[in-house]
Amino acid sequence: MGYSKEQLLARLKELEIEFEQYEHPVVLTVEAALKYLGNVDGAFCKNLFLKDKKNRFYIVSALSETKVDMKVLSQRLGLGKGGIRMAPEEALGELLQVPLGCVTPFALVNESARDVSLLLDQGLRSQTRILFHPLSNDMSIALTALGLDKFLNSIGRNSAYVDLEANPPVGKDQPPDLATFVPSGAVTKAETEAVPGHITVPQNQFANSDTAAAGGKAAKQPFESKKGKEKPENEKDAKSKSVKSISSSDPERFVEEILEKTSNLVLAEITEATIKEHGNQLGVVASDTIRKHLGLALNSLAVTFKNSAYTEGFHAGKQCQHNQL
Repeated sequence: MGYSKEQLLARLKELEIEFEQYEHPVVLTVEAALKYLGNVDGAFCKNLFLKDKKNRFYIVSALSETKVDMKVLSQRLGLGKGGIRMAPEEALGELLQVPLGCVTPFALVNESARDVSLLLDQGLRSQTRILFHPLSNDMSIALTALGLDKFLNSIGRNSAYVDLEANPPVGKDQPPDLATFVPSGAVTKAETEAVPGHITVPQNQFANSDTAAAGGKAAKQPFESKKGKEKPENEKDAKSKSVKSISSSDPERFVEEILEKTSNLVLAEITEATIKEHGNQLGVVASDTIRKHLGLALNSLAVTFKNSAYTEGFHAGKQCQHNQL
């Protein structure tokens, strides 16, 4: 059984995340919601639940006016022009634990959604407040982007904001810029194809369920994809322009990211509510929770660091080949 609306709202209060809630009739579209929320201070968000050919799932949360071109997004993920589509309705209940019309980043609180990737519209950060359904489409809540970030950090997720309207070229020398968002449930061809002039680095060395990494033991997938050959995809580029990349020559930045994530998780766990509930045992409880969620975040950073080294080595090899010619 997944999180309920009431449990989510209680979780937000425990984390001391400020929000306002607005009850309204059940709505299935952004247009329907705006009939009741048009005068509310904040930007209402649309949420897409997507699936690729290898049964990997994605939530795309964007401003209602942001144009999301599915073909372009698929190419930027390294999945080819037609590699991504809307997820089947049954996946909503099995993975996100929500009914139709209730897709939201908050659904990632459910363990069943651990391998679902999240892409956030960079436009969300410029809004005073943003509105989402709290796992139920008979209510909307308004909070800041920082509040959403705090919630995602509390469940071991990174908040990665990207320009969803961008259409950068993808080719042999221009790897897909969003490839690091492909979930770890399976290995893409981009990760396994040999590239002339460089040594292929083995992938999937780290288990990870975060939004910006690929690697780890594949989880059992509940839906089977159609059989058939898929078009070759481009190499994964961990130095995505849309997410913070870590150069393999910058270990100080790598350590700083670890310290920042640890600090955020500690602050998220130590609240007035948890102090009252656990008392002298708070240290033990917080330690267990931080250890659980920090492991996912550090695996993500490790994969990003590894992939950055891989990409830099690839480009160095290409340059060496060119010089030899």
